[in-house]
Amino acid sequence: MHMTEAKYQLGQVLRHRKHPFRGVVFDVDPNFSSTEDWYQAIPEDSRPRRDQPFYHLLAENEQGTYLAYVSEQNLVPDTSGQPVDHPDLPDMFGDFEDGHYELQAPLN
Repeated sequence: MHMTEAKYQLGQVLRHRKHPFRGVVFDVDPNFSSTEDWYQAIPEDSRPRRDQPFYHLLAENEQGTYLAYVSEQNLVPDTSGQPVDHPDLPDMFGDFEDGHYELQAPLN
């Protein structure tokens, strides 16, 4: 599988193209690297390509907060200018400014 370059950055706030949630990028996989069961659970007509970056997000929606794993094709920058309210944010990130969170400490 070939490596791809990620379009979005750590700390950037993004939203899903189709589903009502947004989140902060805390990790990026250059290509799909979750389980086959996870991939097969997505309806075939909505299944993303594997050969693109996938983003780990500290996500929020109206029901609460959670971790999300989303393909690049399904994400767009969040232009609301609003911070994300996720309890794990202070563990990884500092201040929110211009749609991004500053990295609090180096990540592996």
